[in-house]
Amino acid sequence: MLEPKILATIIKRHRKAAGLSQLQLAEMAGVGKTVIFDIEKGKETIQLDTLRKILAVLNIKVQLTSPFMNQINPDEIS
Repeated sequence: MLEPKILATIIKRHRKAAGLSQLQLAEMAGVGKTVIFDIEKGKETIQLDTLRKILAVLNIKVQLTSPFMNQINPDEIS
């Protein structure tokens, strides 16, 4: 499980390495500045769609693992 504080640190470090302010990242991801602030402070709840937008801007990839991954047929995914 990815702890909120770890996620906060990863996002903050990527944002700073990209030379972006919180406001710039928020604008690029199409979210409010307070969303970035909250995430970087370790807020425990965030909408998945919002997180995906932020991660995409920062070019951060998330890998999903599950014991069922090898049982999923690509045709089943909609």
